[in-house]
Amino acid sequence: MRRYLESCGVDLSECVELPERLDTPRKLFERQIRFWHCRPMPDDPATVVAPADARTLVGSLRENSALFLKGKFFHLDELVGEDRGWADTFRTGDFSVHRLTPDKYHYTHVPVSGRVVDSYEIAGRYHACNPGAVVTVMTPYSKNRRSVVILDTDVPEGTQVGRVAIIEIAALMVGDVVQCYSADRYRSPVPVQPGMLLERGAVKGLFRPGGSTVVLVFQSGRVAFAEDLLRNRLRADVETRFSLGFGRPLVETDLPVRSLLARRQQSPAVQEAHDGE
Repeated sequence: MRRYLESCGVDLSECVELPERLDTPRKLFERQIRFWHCRPMPDDPATVVAPADARTLVGSLRENSALFLKGKFFHLDELVGEDRGWADTFRTGDFSVHRLTPDKYHYTHVPVSGRVVDSYEIAGRYHACNPGAVVTVMTPYSKNRRSVVILDTDVPEGTQVGRVAIIEIAALMVGDVVQCYSADRYRSPVPVQPGMLLERGAVKGLFRPGGSTVVLVFQSGRVAFAEDLLRNRLRADVETRFSLGFGRPLVETDLPVRSLLARRQQSPAVQEAHDGE
């Protein structure tokens, strides 16, 4: 088991538990790491951070091109739940998709600071969340079981990037998506509920064994993705399974949890005030 983990690049020295105590596949999959040391977070409160150790793609729902996955990667209404009324909030927004492979650290972390305005589960079947399935089935993520949290970040102590949807998507073999928010490392975890103020970078949830995916959706014009993510997705010198079924290749970037994902854009109200001066 140790040889397998080392071959996958898993650093056992990051773990909270001693390596010899991680003696079953489930314990390894659900391992806790000393993220406060080994996953540093930008100090700038205007930044959005990656919600997981994952392979990441970013895009915009404003674009018609398949490059931005509109109508091919997921259908927004189905993804956030057609009966909840949130689709219009994010209709022309931006998104990031974070795909966890089985060897990854499977806790998720809060990407922004904000107050929970809605939290709900959407029932669904379990499909594989791998690139081959994504490009073969038109809306695989909207068919899977998912946990949705809507944050309002335009509040005191918030990141000030508008409303943000955090969608955790269960995949093949995943038995559960556990909500276990903790502002102090992994201590005293509690379920995520409306009214709670979540802190950027804090532990939010845990995927049970299997592959899994996190999708973040932002309101239009509120964030600017990191330049390296925008640049990497169009690289022509990298082979990618996401080139199947699309006009051009789409290249994922391997991001550590709590690393820079995006920066805050000026809110529309502030921009209008400046324009009127």
